[in-house]
Amino acid sequence: MVTPGGLVVLTDRRSAAGPLVETIAAAVRGGAAWVILRERDLPAEQRAGLAAQLRAVVPAGRLIVAGPDPLGGDAVHLAAADLRPAGVGLVGRSWHGTEPLSDVDYVTLSPIYPTSTKPGYGPALGAVPAAALAGGVPWLALGGVDSAVRAAECAGAGAAGIAVLGAIMRAAEPERVARVLAEAFGAGVSAGSAREATVDLQPGSPHYPPSRGGPPPRQYDEKAQDRVGELWTSRQCGQPRSGDRQVSA
Repeated sequence: MVTPGGLVVLTDRRSAAGPLVETIAAAVRGGAAWVILRERDLPAEQRAGLAAQLRAVVPAGRLIVAGPDPLGGDAVHLAAADLRPAGVGLVGRSWHGTEPLSDVDYVTLSPIYPTSTKPGYGPALGAVPAAALAGGVPWLALGGVDSAVRAAECAGAGAAGIAVLGAIMRAAEPERVARVLAEAFGAGVSAGSAREATVDLQPGSPHYPPSRGGPPPRQYDEKAQDRVGELWTSRQCGQPRSGDRQVSA
């Protein structure tokens, strides 16, 4: 079974800078390998029509539908409360530390970095601690992956892919942004390290400093494991710790 990897784009028609299908088509031209259709507020018939339009521009079999109904496809992405549907070939889940992982083929972990899409959501996990959470399940890094440095850092930590919403949806040039992120993630996978790079994704976007260190280790020490526990404890209590790492813009 092929599970999602590389650049995975999540849809949000409300924040898209242009028509949603055109934005997704541009992202695919730039290197997006998979697309997750959200838009769960749409009426069923309208959402099914949107899924059909997206399948026309997304690589065959690479459209995942959020929710238990694949809308004529064979891949779904479940929320915490969704039960696994019967007869669906590929099933992923948004994981928050309590949902069972034995019934899914991949998970999204979030937020990896502070994210403008959900201000205040967190604390941010960081790429290396997130990898320890997933265990042996393929995982996608979600939340704040909006620079080449961050994309490559996630690859170096062992992510199967990066799940991106805001950086693509709000981009004036989604094809260019997708290419930057997809190439950076691919370089991180190939090299096993974060490239030193600073990329302005679009006019007015934050300036991110280049990575100065080597690749995040693939073997996680006790300190990383301890941090995972502390992060989830603080999240469950609803209070971020003062020592949580923030990535400065």
